[in-house]
Amino acid sequence: MIVKIATGLFEGRGLTLADDTKPGHGPLYFDDFTVGRVFPTAKTLITEADTIAFASAYDPQPFHTDPVAAVDTFFGKHVASGWHTVAATMRLMVEALPVAGGLIGAGVENIRWPRPVVPGEELQARIEVESARVSASRPGIGIVGIKVTTFNQDGDVVQTMHPRIVVPLRAAD
Repeated sequence: MIVKIATGLFEGRGLTLADDTKPGHGPLYFDDFTVGRVFPTAKTLITEADTIAFASAYDPQPFHTDPVAAVDTFFGKHVASGWHTVAATMRLMVEALPVAGGLIGAGVENIRWPRPVVPGEELQARIEVESARVSASRPGIGIVGIKVTTFNQDGDVVQTMHPRIVVPLRAAD
């Protein structure tokens, strides 16, 4: 369940969050993605039921699907699939980045899970624009490189990734 836009994780970290990153603003175009701009996301709760359901469908391993059996595995406890973390982060990204025409990916590099997500944790992401260039082969679109860092409620980093997204240029008036 998405609860609200929350900037608390980012306060005091030297970040500037623009007012137009809140829901209801948009759509976003290429010129809205300036290098260094940060978009906060809402928060989402990773429940035990969701963890089991996701893993049962897409990553059926005992440390994801069975809280009891998970105790005797590598993790020593029940943990969410890293792919569940990616999917939950994608949902947060879609809501935080209302790109004109939709959030279209051009690839993802360097997905990392420095610590597992445990059911009951609340996740939030920080999206930072790292690069932006106009496409040489497709007029009217830009390619934006972003760094997405996902945190739990304690501020611990649980995932990092570097997607590239396709963003339309604003039509000339």
